[in-house]
Amino acid sequence: MKPTPSTSSGGLARRSALHRLARTALAGSAVVGIGWPALAQTRPAPRLVTVGGGITEVVYALGAQDQLVGTDTTSLYPAAAQATPKVGYMRQLSAEGLLALRPDALIAGSDAGPPVVLDQLRSAGVRVELVVSDHSWDEVRRKVAAVGRAAGREAGARELQARLDARWQSVLARVQSSGKVGPRVLFVLSHSGSPMVAGEQTAADALIRFMGARNALGGFKGYRPMTAEAMAQAAPDVILTTTQGLEAVGGEAKFWQRPELALTPAWRERASQKTLVHLDALELLGFGPRLPDVIERLHERMVRA
Repeated sequence: MKPTPSTSSGGLARRSALHRLARTALAGSAVVGIGWPALAQTRPAPRLVTVGGGITEVVYALGAQDQLVGTDTTSLYPAAAQATPKVGYMRQLSAEGLLALRPDALIAGSDAGPPVVLDQLRSAGVRVELVVSDHSWDEVRRKVAAVGRAAGREAGARELQARLDARWQSVLARVQSSGKVGPRVLFVLSHSGSPMVAGEQTAADALIRFMGARNALGGFKGYRPMTAEAMAQAAPDVILTTTQGLEAVGGEAKFWQRPELALTPAWRERASQKTLVHLDALELLGFGPRLPDVIERLHERMVRA
């Protein structure tokens, strides 16, 4: 019997060719967007855990907050970050708690740990991005780049960085144009226990210099207890502290009652309400995308005023 076109070898070949052509056209439609259904599913966006409030702020500034599956306890801004699952304090992380969130990447400051936990995450296939902290504008830039890489949003990170760089340069130019010798500023950290004062190589020291003022204390690195001797030596015109620190000691009136402060010019002028300045701790010390705004506000209040 003579074969019909549907059963002949030629008919089969034509049908096979048509199937191949259809597959090619469908695959191409996903690229050129001509309305054909995509054959392959898009790869899901990386799931992120951030450790460090400044890093979490970058995620939101980049519009990648839907990828956040966990943050540390310092991640309090914006308000939506407070509702994210918390992985604990940045230096006391738990591998079990982190892995339960099934993250693809962890972005953290270089002081996050303990190191054994970070090693366990790497062994489990989690990408670990550590950002070196040196209290510079480059630190902010490193945070933006690290989040961009981990989130798969490198182009967006470059655009965000360009905007932040332009804002930073504008603020620095304004600070430099004032031509004033800034006041002597002392940073006091009093969240718990005995108050501490900031020396060199601290975020507070960098902040004071950026705003065009002078750190009232030098000659040592890090933090020291606030003593009468230190206050007499520092002789600060202005005290800078955190809002949380003031709340911890019972408010401004209670803060000024510390006897060490009575030895300072700032205490003698306290009635002017200009010698005690406070901002949110993360805003002051987080070195995130809000840093240009913070420097501008502090400069206007403490140097130009």
